[in-house]
Amino acid sequence: MYQALYRKYRPIDFETVVGQNSIIKTLKNSIVNHNFTHAYMFYGPRGTGKTTVSKIFARNINCLNSKDGEACGKCDACKFSFSKECVDIIEIDAASNNGVDEIRELKNKITLVPNSLKYKVYIIDEVHMLSVGAFNALLKTLEEPPEHAIFILATTDPQKVPETVVSRCQCFSFKRISKDVINERLKYVCKKEKISIDDEVLENISILSDGGLRDALGMLDKLTSYTSDKITIEDFVEVNDIVSNNQIEEFLTYIFDSNIPEVLKMIDFFDKNGKNLNQIINQVLHFSRNAIVEYYLKNEQSKWSIDDLQEFTNLLNEKILDIRRSSNSKIFIEMFILKFINDYLITDINKKTTNVVKKEEDVEIKEKNVKNKEESSNDTRGNKKTPEMHLKDKKIVNIDQIMKVRINNVLALADKKEKEKEEQNFEKLKNYTFDQEIGYLVCNLLDSKIRVASQDFVLLLFEYSSAVEQNLLILDKLNAAYNKILKNKKKIIIVTSEEWEKIKNEYIINLKNNYNYEVLQEPAAIYEESDKNDIIVNDAVELFGDIVEFE
Repeated sequence: MYQALYRKYRPIDFETVVGQNSIIKTLKNSIVNHNFTHAYMFYGPRGTGKTTVSKIFARNINCLNSKDGEACGKCDACKFSFSKECVDIIEIDAASNNGVDEIRELKNKITLVPNSLKYKVYIIDEVHMLSVGAFNALLKTLEEPPEHAIFILATTDPQKVPETVVSRCQCFSFKRISKDVINERLKYVCKKEKISIDDEVLENISILSDGGLRDALGMLDKLTSYTSDKITIEDFVEVNDIVSNNQIEEFLTYIFDSNIPEVLKMIDFFDKNGKNLNQIINQVLHFSRNAIVEYYLKNEQSKWSIDDLQEFTNLLNEKILDIRRSSNSKIFIEMFILKFINDYLITDINKKTTNVVKKEEDVEIKEKNVKNKEESSNDTRGNKKTPEMHLKDKKIVNIDQIMKVRINNVLALADKKEKEKEEQNFEKLKNYTFDQEIGYLVCNLLDSKIRVASQDFVLLLFEYSSAVEQNLLILDKLNAAYNKILKNKKKIIIVTSEEWEKIKNEYIINLKNNYNYEVLQEPAAIYEESDKNDIIVNDAVELFGDIVEFE
């Protein structure tokens, strides 16, 4: 029977695992030094090696003659652990065995000594699928397991695992495998299987798999079934319901030319031909990013304005999660691109055209307005009023220090009920997405997820660092809009997914070491001084005096 590529090339030892070097090194050292613990949790995106590493680790700790943390593969223990009759390495699918009864049965059997191996290893896959009752039943066993038992919990969604369970495990974060590593692995498989394929196809598979090697091998498998000839980019495009780079380039050209009819026609064409619009938008994002990188690193001239390209890529990067979550991706994409063209491209052209020449009548109107403002700015005693100034947002210089203190404080005061309450209230924000004053702030907030909350603080997680950097610049406005809508007085904390993983792991370690978080005094915000040498502002003040309003 034919064996799928992802099964055929699944690693059987640590040496053949790719993309998780730091985790493999740590596990091997724990075997060499005999200091492995009784419970582990492996978490991360799908197809990154969590279950595979669990099985390898289970076999290696039972090997009688392991060398440098690797199983010998020859001793009786190794032979038994590789056999289908092995009853000492138990893999449990929590998605289909998630009840209290299954866990209780596991508890009853765990006291039995291993049949042939030194350790009995329980691998619980997709552990976040266990019910609350099942987690409670598992908790006591994790806390005081028999010496011969080791648990490995694997999950793609660690946030759903109770903290009481997480704190009893040694946690390892499996990261997305890099595009280059996946590409090299695919080349190795193609060479072994004598598959003829274009390099461009391998490059696209590496991008489309989104860091999952299993998905990448699955795509390669599908392509080999589609054609027995050399696999070309046309085959790849057809099988995966995406479009070619030439079509992406044509699509972007229509956008930057502000050719709205052609943009809408292309989106409609993709949709009617059964293409995956979410995947096409992902292609557009990567294509734009590559064009920007080549412009700066290789000095290759861009076909479009580099400023327009950067603005579009940045906005698309921020909205791509919303596009995926949308109930109608086509409408969302159409409205997003129309808004970009109208708000950025067309408006920018109009601004440039207006600023080229100042017409005499415009000058006359300004002079008349100045005179009227001088008259209206005097009170009844002839004293001049202080005008209201609308300045740009000022950057908070010590924002990193403020965020660090707020993170400490929210962890010190964290309240699960407060988090649940805040998550329910968070839905109210959706009613204000089209508000003329705060709609853009609300849209930014909706791109986040609540991770921790207390009566005074709420920690918001954004997937991308660019979103965090932008939102920190308007932190005061975000905070004001958030509290206004939800009617509370919480201070917002903004972090990336990567930062949150580090914060959470450090928090778990501190809990294990009985470290108590104490509430710290938050430093006052220090704002960056405005540039006094701003030529535009100074010229305006010199010409019109202190009655000018800056927006």
